[in-house]
Amino acid sequence: MGVGGGVVKGTERDDTPVLITEAEPSYEDQFAARKRKYMIMMGLRIPCLLLAGMFHETWWLALGFVVLSIPLPWVAVLIANDRPPRKAEHVNRYEHDRTAIEPATRQVIDG
Repeated sequence: MGVGGGVVKGTERDDTPVLITEAEPSYEDQFAARKRKYMIMMGLRIPCLLLAGMFHETWWLALGFVVLSIPLPWVAVLIANDRPPRKAEHVNRYEHDRTAIEPATRQVIDG
């Protein structure tokens, strides 16, 4: 019989790390998420313009798609350049209770 180091059978092991701290995602992860949002928003502009061209006979619908596609680049850039806000950290500091009774001064008699 072998001792230790064997493969555990019958259970699936999930190798994803468990988050045990409140650390923020890495800068690379934040940048990848922002880049993904930017690409999705800019990708939505092409269908809007294509739909505006397809519905050119219905002027109000075509105009709606064009108006919808105009602010998309601006919003995409704002979202892509905006980092998530920093978490407010509560610093545990000693605070003197002003309503507490102060100790009275006592005389010490050395005998």
